[in-house]
Amino acid sequence: MAQSLSFFMVIVLLAFAPICFSIKTYGGYLFPQFYDQSCPQAKEIIKFIVANAVAKEARMAASLLRLHFHDCFVKGCDASLLLDSSGSIISEKRSNPNRNSARGFEVIDEIKKALEKECPQTVSCADILALAARDSTVLAGGPNWEVPLGRRDSRGASLSGSNNNIPAPNNTFNTILTKFKLKGLNIVDLVALSGSHTIGNARCTSFRQRLYNQSGNSKPDFTLEESYAAQLRTKCPRSGGDQNLFFLDFVSPTKFDNNYFKNLLASKGLLNSDQVLVTKNQESLNLVKQYAENNELFFEQFAKSMVKMGNISPLTGSRGEIRKSCRKINS
Repeated sequence: MAQSLSFFMVIVLLAFAPICFSIKTYGGYLFPQFYDQSCPQAKEIIKFIVANAVAKEARMAASLLRLHFHDCFVKGCDASLLLDSSGSIISEKRSNPNRNSARGFEVIDEIKKALEKECPQTVSCADILALAARDSTVLAGGPNWEVPLGRRDSRGASLSGSNNNIPAPNNTFNTILTKFKLKGLNIVDLVALSGSHTIGNARCTSFRQRLYNQSGNSKPDFTLEESYAAQLRTKCPRSGGDQNLFFLDFVSPTKFDNNYFKNLLASKGLLNSDQVLVTKNQESLNLVKQYAENNELFFEQFAKSMVKMGNISPLTGSRGEIRKSCRKINS
């Protein structure tokens, strides 16, 4: 009986084990066991600090996930986003997508400080971002996956890249898809990764045009459900209130699930970049329908697409560095 019970436990553990990946990059491999010898406690330290941060503020899960997105879409997943302005470096934090918007940097600082104490100059800030994004997703009720590791940190930043490469809330569908394709991602990745908007918030200034002047004719976006639009207008006026926050998924704003896709099918996507997934392209509409009907399918693809995104142009081998502080390059 004990033997059969043990066998059953093994099967259960395998069933719930995260998806595992190993990825070849220029100059070396990214693989989940990268720090098993050099810093075996790294993953647990990161998970502990992220869990505390999310327990204090549920919104932090979405903020940390977003940092990984905004890092990878500029120069690759190299922690360039975390650098403050210094010397010749102009921080990406000043860009339009990040200014008064990107947050969670203090959590990354806390993680880095703990890791430097445990194993100095070993774990990169780029890998911290990747692991914190995964842990945040899991804490919010989303899928788990093995994070390939071994990225190194950049010694520079790109303000122009941040302004131009990160998909914007008011971009057209074709512009968003082009930005994804330029990073080696496809339409399946686009729709699945957009599902991260199942958690988090957006500012009034990110979608105001949909409420009042979508096409320059002083009329609201006809693809936005009227009663939902009226509700949004109460806290997002024509002028003022730019920083007022709204849930991206008003049904289950802190739970990582497929309600985001159900909202889109009900014409209740908050951002223009959300709603165009169902109004501008038949293939993306079909994917939205699939994920709305099948949460497990969405979770599976989200995990795969996160690993794929995390492999955008990483620095490995002797390229880049392991920063002592995520906010500045080593002197």
